Amino acid sequence: MRTTIDRAGRVVIPAILRERAVLAAGAEIEMTYEDSAIRLERVAVGPKLVRAGRRLVARATSPPETRPVVDVEALVEAERSRWP
Repeated sequence: MRTTIDRAGRVVIPAILRERAVLAAGAEIEMTYEDSAIRLERVAVGPKLVRAGRRLVARATSPPETRPVVDVEALVEAERSRWP
């Protein structure tokens, strides 16, 4: 996919890519430069620790529609297959 840079140095990220990366207006991204390439990564907002009785529990700080879908079973299986 190609796009252009305007005079102010702005780049439009096509909607299909924004949807796949779960990027919305105001989303924070990390930019890095390596080997003549610019890499953009969505900054994931960490959970907030709250006290539930005598325990600390992690609660999400971002709305559900901005959180990536994670296949936990696939992650566990991939980790298991890494070890002999």
